[in-house]
Amino acid sequence: MPLPSGPDPWFGLSPETLRSLEVHPARAISIPGRGWHDFGDSVMLFSATETEPFFNRLTAVRWPGDPREFDARLHIALELFAALDRKPYIWAIPGLSTPPDLVARLAANGFADQGGGYDMILLSDPAAIREAPLPAGAVLERWNNPSEADRPALAESLALVIGESFRIPAARRGSLAAEISLTTQQSYFHAYLIRVDGEPVATGERYTFDGASYISSIGTRPEWRGRGFAKAITLALARDSIASDVDLIYLGVYADNARAIRLYDRLGFALLGPRSSDMLLDGPV
Repeated sequence: MPLPSGPDPWFGLSPETLRSLEVHPARAISIPGRGWHDFGDSVMLFSATETEPFFNRLTAVRWPGDPREFDARLHIALELFAALDRKPYIWAIPGLSTPPDLVARLAANGFADQGGGYDMILLSDPAAIREAPLPAGAVLERWNNPSEADRPALAESLALVIGESFRIPAARRGSLAAEISLTTQQSYFHAYLIRVDGEPVATGERYTFDGASYISSIGTRPEWRGRGFAKAITLALARDSIASDVDLIYLGVYADNARAIRLYDRLGFALLGPRSSDMLLDGPV
């Protein structure tokens, strides 16, 4: 599979391809109860059951630069969020989102940057990277289209690892498992799980469709960190994505997660563009 090449920060990718990568993650997590809609100048992800901003956002924003036209378009967006009973949340990427000063304009209208993150794209084949053997008792499982009988236990195991890895409150563990169970029913979803003597300890996932593979949710439970599980799972996800003969392989990482960024860099990923800004208009929904 030919990997992207060209000058950074966009590595020769066309504007159309870059926009498709902005939309791809929203499409990936559109399970029953969630939907996405392309307005042409932006894309909306909406969840009918979840109020978290992550599942209710506008992305791929291409709004006009004229101040009056921009204000009118922002007003329409705010009315949409109000009608949906959700907090206005807009993902902005410098160099892609328009107008170029979108972040500043949103800040002037009361939005606050939640920290943002980076997209990283695979630029080199990880086949040559030496892979350390897993510790004794550790097994890497690959799941795609699990049976109805296997699905509940798998969802519980993934929810346990993801919940502890990303500090999701235990009270949400049941809803997280239900969400994962729905996600596992999507044919393009692949879950990776490492168990040690049967205990689920690390996980990762990929959404592979329409020529791209989105790698996500790479995490290890705190007491099992430092044993190479994140590297093993990321390598498996990247190599299997290449074997799926997609055009683009990418992942997202929080801007403050320097350790993960260093790991992904060593495995052949590079920062795709500057840090995004996740702009939230806080206050009552």
